[in-house]
Amino acid sequence: MYEWNEMVQLMVDWIEGDLAAVPSLIKMSEQLGYSPYYCTKQFHSLTGVTLRDYAWMRRISRAALELRDTDARILDIAVKFGFSSQEAFSRAFVKAFQITPHVYRKAPRPIPLAIRAEVFSPYHYLIKERDKMRQVHLQEAEIKIERIPAHKFIGIWDADVDNYGQFWEHGHDCDEVSGTLESMSHHTLPGQIGQTAGWFYQNGQKGYLYGIPVAADYAGEIPEGMEAREIPESEYLVFFHPPFDYLKDNGEVMQTVEQVAWNYDPKTMGYTWDEDTKQDYQRHFPEGYGYAVLRPVKKLG
Repeated sequence: MYEWNEMVQLMVDWIEGDLAAVPSLIKMSEQLGYSPYYCTKQFHSLTGVTLRDYAWMRRISRAALELRDTDARILDIAVKFGFSSQEAFSRAFVKAFQITPHVYRKAPRPIPLAIRAEVFSPYHYLIKERDKMRQVHLQEAEIKIERIPAHKFIGIWDADVDNYGQFWEHGHDCDEVSGTLESMSHHTLPGQIGQTAGWFYQNGQKGYLYGIPVAADYAGEIPEGMEAREIPESEYLVFFHPPFDYLKDNGEVMQTVEQVAWNYDPKTMGYTWDEDTKQDYQRHFPEGYGYAVLRPVKKLG
């Protein structure tokens, strides 16, 4: 049923493997066993963009990060990502971001980077494997304390939804929001993961948030449609599962962690919840960090 999701994801993997030398459509279609026309049609259907445009935007986005994070010459970056000249690279950069590479390097600002396409999810994997018996061996959620210093959180707070899926279905463009925040990743609060989701409480109602934590003294540009809120220093109870196989175990891991997080009594550790002026965080980087729910607490007494 989801055969093409998996095959288009393979096409994405091949493109991402070497953005300067994108595999030819003929070669990809031969490996998949379908005509070039049908491969491009399915790619566009599942990603919303043509294969050529996807590769182009990913190349220019990765090049933007090189401009921001390295001292490499603009010409060398252009060649690294497959542009024929510095002039061709500059034209493409202006077309994508309405700013020249030189100006962007001197003063990086939020820009809508293209993010990696993901069209084959744990849901599709489970459908594919529904007829196979599989025993999952997951460990219990770990519980630990983490202190996060005072910081600002730049992002979107939506009081009308309370989970990840609903958030993106409620008028927020995932590619645009994630791409813009990716361009700000160098501002991430030290010791913290970049793009972060979570929950906040407003008039007794639980809402959902998505953004990036930055230093408390951040005074840079705030992307259009987002805001910056000051979050006080706090200790957090962290309910955590270490890295796991995203496709196979994502649902079980999240359920395991959240079952403990939302039912735990912090008094057993000498704390009480402190979510009135702070917010909960959700870290979800399966194969690098793992999965965690962080809830702010304060000492009893």
